Amino acid sequence: MLPTTLVNSGSQGNGVLSPRDAARHTAGAKRYKYLRRLFHFRQMDFEFALWQMLYLFTSPQRVYRNFHYRKQTKDQWARDDPAFLVLLSIWLCVSTIGFGFVLDMGFFETIKLLLWVVFIDCVGVGLLIATLMWFISNKYLVKQQNRDYDVEWGYAFDVHLNAFYPLLVILHFIQLFFINYVIISDSVIGYFVGNTLWLIAIGYYIYVTFLGYSALPFLKNTAILLYPFALLIMLYLISLACGWNFTKMLCSFYKYRVK
Repeated sequence: MLPTTLVNSGSQGNGVLSPRDAARHTAGAKRYKYLRRLFHFRQMDFEFALWQMLYLFTSPQRVYRNFHYRKQTKDQWARDDPAFLVLLSIWLCVSTIGFGFVLDMGFFETIKLLLWVVFIDCVGVGLLIATLMWFISNKYLVKQQNRDYDVEWGYAFDVHLNAFYPLLVILHFIQLFFINYVIISDSVIGYFVGNTLWLIAIGYYIYVTFLGYSALPFLKNTAILLYPFALLIMLYLISLACGWNFTKMLCSFYKYRVK
């Protein structure tokens, strides 16, 4: 069932927003409001952002239920509070510094790794994935082509951030405790543990992404977003059979980046 849009005092008699109020609901206006709040920490709800981070692991459906409430109350699917992005950035910085410490990198090498992970791995790849999913969902998954039924780019980026957070915690935090003593050892248990963590992390990413788009009532055939699971499991089994160690490859790549 589609959320209803409340008629406010700025609406015209037929329920259509006045030109002044309509301007406040444009993508540019929403983006300006979001970016402006990045510099006002007191206006951010960090407690609620922490709640979302917790439930992205335990019950991600509850997180997307809140997106429905935001659509009903604020007429937008995307977040209007950058608190989640700020906390995610802090997590990313801390975990990357931990990675540099585990890999025995120097100070400047760790800084170079941090800049690469933040601006390339997180922001750059995130913008690319969000734009691709925004295009695909609006082009092929919308039930009826109508300006009132389209996926906001900001929402596509939020879905990526939601899916990226569990992946970050698993690969950049939990995995740190096993790298030197278990994972990068030349043993079966090493690449089994490492590759299993990769399977769980990427599986989380696919599932949370699927939940994000299936939560939109005007999209169809969102189950196709689960199809990459088959390729993921196949690649996992092949890696175990061939002895590929994804974490060891990642560590070597990180060291190559900072040279």
